[in-house]
Amino acid sequence: MIGIGTIANTGAVIAGGLVGMLFKRGLSQRFQDTIMQAIGLAVMFIGISGALEKMFTVQGSGLSADGTMMCAVSLAAGAVIGEWLNIERRFVKFGDWLRKKSGREKDSKFIDGFVMTTLTICVGAMAVIGPLQDGLAGDPSMLYTKAILDGIIVAIFSAAFGVGAVFSAIPLLLFQGSITLLARGIQIFLTTPMIDSMSMLGSMLIFCVGVNMIFPVKIKVANLLPSLVIVILYTAWLG
Repeated sequence: MIGIGTIANTGAVIAGGLVGMLFKRGLSQRFQDTIMQAIGLAVMFIGISGALEKMFTVQGSGLSADGTMMCAVSLAAGAVIGEWLNIERRFVKFGDWLRKKSGREKDSKFIDGFVMTTLTICVGAMAVIGPLQDGLAGDPSMLYTKAILDGIIVAIFSAAFGVGAVFSAIPLLLFQGSITLLARGIQIFLTTPMIDSMSMLGSMLIFCVGVNMIFPVKIKVANLLPSLVIVILYTAWLG
């Protein structure tokens, strides 16, 4: 059944979030703050490892770094477009709408939990390649693997932020489900180098999510999302 991978992934996110909320109820604020810092550190290193994996290649007896200029140009151009569209504000407004609809108006961590969790599980190569494989070949195996990883991630996020993290299942379902349905049309335009470039830049954005969880200076990660489109165009232009 085409689409079963995204359904399983969405179910794992909801289940992981509910498990995390059970642990949250038994934790004092001191423990919650320390856990959030630990999560932020882990997310930062997930982003670093993903970016370095695509950036460095072995040449002879040394390492060669590729794509630094591409990332700089894509991030700068994406930031201009993202600020113009004000994607961050739209994310926050949608999160606030969900908070009101779910009767959690007094939950101060709802929006942060929703936005940060959504960006973490929706930005990355597996969130694109998995639905493509499911839609083209009926192979949900990558999404099953992603479901396990996302379930653990969302369980940890919901333990720190609460129910807002669970609602990240909605954009995940819409995003991956759309890719699965449009897979045959999308495949024509995406090459392996494009996917690798998007994966590297996506890992950088995941790193930024971790920074936002630890440090007081906030990076508008959602406003940088257009850079994922720019980097695909940049890679296509380079041939």
